[in-house]
Amino acid sequence: MDPRRDPRRDPRRDPRLAARTADPRASSSLPATPPTNTYTPPPQQQVAPPAPPIPQPPAPVSKYKARPLFCVVCASNQNRSMEAHNVLAKAGYRVISAGTGSAVRLPGPSIDKPNIYSFGTPYDDMYNDLKNKDARLYTANGLLQMLDRNRNIKRAPEKWQETKTIADVVITCEERCFDAVCDDLLARGGDANRSVHVINVEIKDNHEEALIAGKAILDLASAIETSDDIDEDMEQILLIQQDKHPHAILHSVAFY
Repeated sequence: MDPRRDPRRDPRRDPRLAARTADPRASSSLPATPPTNTYTPPPQQQVAPPAPPIPQPPAPVSKYKARPLFCVVCASNQNRSMEAHNVLAKAGYRVISAGTGSAVRLPGPSIDKPNIYSFGTPYDDMYNDLKNKDARLYTANGLLQMLDRNRNIKRAPEKWQETKTIADVVITCEERCFDAVCDDLLARGGDANRSVHVINVEIKDNHEEALIAGKAILDLASAIETSDDIDEDMEQILLIQQDKHPHAILHSVAFY
């Protein structure tokens, strides 16, 4: 019998030969096609959208209000106007003063012999002059005390008609001074187009009345400065002033 046909030699029957001839791919435990290595990213954290801004109330707008400048006027810029100037300055108001006369006239040894000085003469010079002339007389009638006060406020009396400063309120101490101020402002022509309230507080020209009127003018200045609208409130301010104090009042609006 042909050994090549020996069934014992049949590779299909011989496990050793079968192992050799077997397809190695068939005996492998691995799959023929390796699995695809897919990457799954981790889930992204959900970010909440930003909260809308909380509306803020608008900041309060501060309304700027300029403080008024007062100018107190009498004839010689010595007694009445300087007493009011002193009171207002001590109270912290913005104030200047002037006189409408042609010269500075102070009482002398007799009614027909006044002491006359030009505007711009320092108060200190007047003080020393009167002290040298008759210290006892001018101390007795209060002139030296008045001049001593004045020289501690400003250097010299000023003439209204020569002042260049624009005031918001002019307070005169006598009707003729009121008229002089109004006439001068009218003559200036109003080129600056700046309105000014001119108020007359009638005051007798002596030291006692000047002291009383100084307090009245302080009340008037306080009412004017605290007003939100001087033009609108002036009539009511003057009515209240007239009820509180005995001085006759005049009022006009003029222009620089």
